[in-house]
Amino acid sequence: MLDGVTFLLTCPIDLYATATVEWREGDGKISAPSASSKAALALQYTLEFLGIGDRLDAKLYLKSPLPRGKGMASSTADVAATVVATAIAAGRPVSDDVIAEIALRIEPSDGLMYSGITRFDHRLGSYAQKLGDPPPMRVVILDFGGTVDTLQFNNVDVSASLISSEEVLREAVELISQGIQESDVEKIGRGSTMSARANQAILYKPQLENAIALASEIGAAGVNVAHSGTVIGMLVEDDDMQVRRAASLAWERLAGLKSVRCQRVIGGGVTAIAKREGLRI
Repeated sequence: MLDGVTFLLTCPIDLYATATVEWREGDGKISAPSASSKAALALQYTLEFLGIGDRLDAKLYLKSPLPRGKGMASSTADVAATVVATAIAAGRPVSDDVIAEIALRIEPSDGLMYSGITRFDHRLGSYAQKLGDPPPMRVVILDFGGTVDTLQFNNVDVSASLISSEEVLREAVELISQGIQESDVEKIGRGSTMSARANQAILYKPQLENAIALASEIGAAGVNVAHSGTVIGMLVEDDDMQVRRAASLAWERLAGLKSVRCQRVIGGGVTAIAKREGLRI
């Protein structure tokens, strides 16, 4: 939070949720996987936005490798994919701002529907500022177990902790912004590490300092965290050898580690693929 406005900086990675929408003429019945209630709402809200929610029956299929409850924007990915799939099925593509608006009707959301790295008001959607595209880099994602419920987490007032960290967070955002503009992974890592440490007052991660020490040892740029989730990431150059060493040493050094995942940091945005078979998209 800076100047009284909360926000996040996105960190999109190369894992993707995929949504498929089938529909036929009907009276507004929606069918979706039982574990996808948020995406089902996104389908409903998109049909309402397009003005066709009362004359179609729609069925939603979702596939996603993103783990749930880890702070990795799995719900936002589901929702964004669903909104776009539904809009394409109607032949009426929607803007990134509309995707964000629908997502925020459901819960506080990541800004991954926007291209590049984005500074995004994840509660109200009052602004979305593109900072630029990330330089070639990867994140070694460390999961120590546990989950966080996004709605419950965002219902807790943490403004006092955010205000007390404002000077640090301002510097962190400036470093990350400069790093993106200058393709400087080291600056991005420094800013992200500052932000991760500041977030300890809000959502404590017992292994954060050990992860920072390990990142320093292997020459990583720094760490980032899921600010409303459980995972810690070590930010490294796009280098296979460094990534393998980071993952191997993490398993050796970090107690309680449950999984390690290595992904590329990419620009955000939703890719739309239309396939028409009668009324099927």
